[in-house]
Amino acid sequence: MVELQARLADMAERSVVLNDLSEQVTVYHQDLATITDQIPKDSVDVVTCNPPYFSDLPTSKKNPNNYLAIARHEITTTLNTVLATTSDLLKMNGKAYFVHRPDRLVELLALMSANRLAAKRLQFVYPKAGRDANIVLVEAIKDGKATGLKVLPPIMTYGDDGAYSPAIHKMLYGEVSDE
Repeated sequence: MVELQARLADMAERSVVLNDLSEQVTVYHQDLATITDQIPKDSVDVVTCNPPYFSDLPTSKKNPNNYLAIARHEITTTLNTVLATTSDLLKMNGKAYFVHRPDRLVELLALMSANRLAAKRLQFVYPKAGRDANIVLVEAIKDGKATGLKVLPPIMTYGDDGAYSPAIHKMLYGEVSDE
């Protein structure tokens, strides 16, 4: 795991310890742009990333909580840096998984292509039926062919009753709700 913010890196480290994953997970408290100082290029099979969603524009309304502002806006990194670093880390045919915003999908796909990442699977997540998607999930392969993109069925976060949908409940709790 790579986390720039000391407080969040500490939280991640404590979570690793509490979940008895110290043998499998290392938390690096550093800028992801320099992570290849710790992890060799072309050495990683899978990268998962939830990059900052929003560009850092003068007109952007940012959260007053600096931790959240940095996590959500490209204040300390850019989408291109995230994708370039991902590509640097991945072995040939390694996979990358991204969570992002649908309104930046065109930019995300263009920058992925520029960084040798070919989108292979795409899935939109909707808060509930009848609403616009608010999340897009993308799977990419380093140095994969530019063809073969598969769009998966949508995921609904909430049902009509306001409870988590069975798919989301299973993701969060490992089982389908009895309700």
